[in-house]
Amino acid sequence: MVDSVLNLNDLAFFVAAVDAGGFAPASRRLGLPKSTLSKRVAMLEQALDARLVQRTSRTFTLTEVGRDFYQHARGALIEAEAAEAVVRRRQMEPSGTVRITASVPVAQAQLADCLPRLARAYPRLNVQLDVTDRFVDVMQEGIDIAIRSHFAPLPDSALVQRTLATESIILVASPSYLADRESLQTPTALEHHDGLLSGATATTWTLQDTADERVQVAPRAAFVANESVVLIAAASAGLGIACLPERMCRAAIARNELVRVLPGWHAGTVTTTLLMPHRRGQLPGVRATVEFLVEHFRADS
Repeated sequence: MVDSVLNLNDLAFFVAAVDAGGFAPASRRLGLPKSTLSKRVAMLEQALDARLVQRTSRTFTLTEVGRDFYQHARGALIEAEAAEAVVRRRQMEPSGTVRITASVPVAQAQLADCLPRLARAYPRLNVQLDVTDRFVDVMQEGIDIAIRSHFAPLPDSALVQRTLATESIILVASPSYLADRESLQTPTALEHHDGLLSGATATTWTLQDTADERVQVAPRAAFVANESVVLIAAASAGLGIACLPERMCRAAIARNELVRVLPGWHAGTVTTTLLMPHRRGQLPGVRATVEFLVEHFRADS
């Protein structure tokens, strides 16, 4: 019976000596004096009250109990290394609070799907999302990541900018609406169709084709809403034609609730950009979140 707790270092010295075939070669591998290794193994034998090694000036031979002990000691060291690796990985795992601000369309169309997956991937990460279309002072409000969709390039600033996606703005309508109306072959025909507008003053759409030909059209104002999900629902209900970012319409198109109108034309593009203060981008939790979002948008496009 062992009266004292074994020193794990002594187990390591013993295993190293056995693996090397003696104290001299083990001392050269470890960069320690031979006498130190011999003394520590002797202390281990004393703690165990058992002879592990038969040694002379020329031989290094394990006893029977030494062979059995070696197998278990080696296994114990492997388990100790594995236990340490678990802790090290845990310490390296992204953690802490990451504050994100996003516009309403981005939150609904993108983040509602991917942020729960982010939280599952990094359980020690505390994600806080503020959904708003107001101007947010990222630096002053302590925001780690801001995500915004915009039609024109963002102005230069002290913030790091990273483009997540660029998509076309397309025309969509329900099959039932199109079945009851005259066919649409050219953009000018839109003037005889019901338009679902994003604002009371947004009465015209500027369309362009692959040859960069541009034409401005004014559909009949049949419905007005400054919220994309409402416009998609209105279009799906057959109220008219909507002009919306392609990604937002994708699910309804896949369900055959909407079809694309004039597929050779689009109303420009919308870009989704991630912004963050440079210093916050160095934090492991923020860095992991950024890379997760970049990969999500890349896969989605």
